[in-house]
Amino acid sequence: MASSDPVYLRVVADIRRQIVDGSLPPGASVPSRAQLTRRYGVGETAARHALRVLAAEGLIVGRVGSGHYVRERPVLLPLHRWRFHDHHTPFGADIQSQGTRATWDWRTEPAEATPDIAHRLRLDESAPIVRTRYVFRGDGRPIQLATSYEPAEFAEPAEEVPRGLVARLSAQGVKITDIVEQVYTRVPQPAESDALALPAGVHVLHVERTHWAGDRPVETSDIVIPGDRFRLVYSHPLHP
Repeated sequence: MASSDPVYLRVVADIRRQIVDGSLPPGASVPSRAQLTRRYGVGETAARHALRVLAAEGLIVGRVGSGHYVRERPVLLPLHRWRFHDHHTPFGADIQSQGTRATWDWRTEPAEATPDIAHRLRLDESAPIVRTRYVFRGDGRPIQLATSYEPAEFAEPAEEVPRGLVARLSAQGVKITDIVEQVYTRVPQPAESDALALPAGVHVLHVERTHWAGDRPVETSDIVIPGDRFRLVYSHPLHP
């Protein structure tokens, strides 16, 4: 660490290294502020700030009256993105196939296309759309958020239980020919952290999914998945 860097970064770098290489395994006690000041020759303010940074990175967790501990490394459950693509809730079907009780709530409402959604659906800005927000739960615990946008002409009445998109549009004479997903990681918004009970420092996987009928996008969704609980699995069958 360059000498011009704040001294607390030296503490952060060394503790981080010990966590990554296993010297401090999951569940291990992290040195207290007093121990850090003695071991690294830094002030109490620097030691306190180092612990805050490590907690913000999701590497350690604090327990009231007990100190800090290395955060347990969760086992990432697989989400098979194409396995149940024609199901009303592919995520729910996948979770249930793994032995977890899946439930979900949704709210459908008319809206106007924002510039981003208008671009994704190739609509005019402020064009009428239908927006559906989902909260998916596994054994009662919120584990995924999703927001779907459709041109108003394709949407079902809001009071009906939503059907699978592929089957519903097929009944209207619209054949889905392609599903495109773009995946990236990002810092969760405060409301997302609250809804998913995300620990500090955990990022989310953001899946931007669009259903296409030929050259026309007929639905697009923003799907938010906790990055510390799931890994995405994609299968690409090769046909001779």
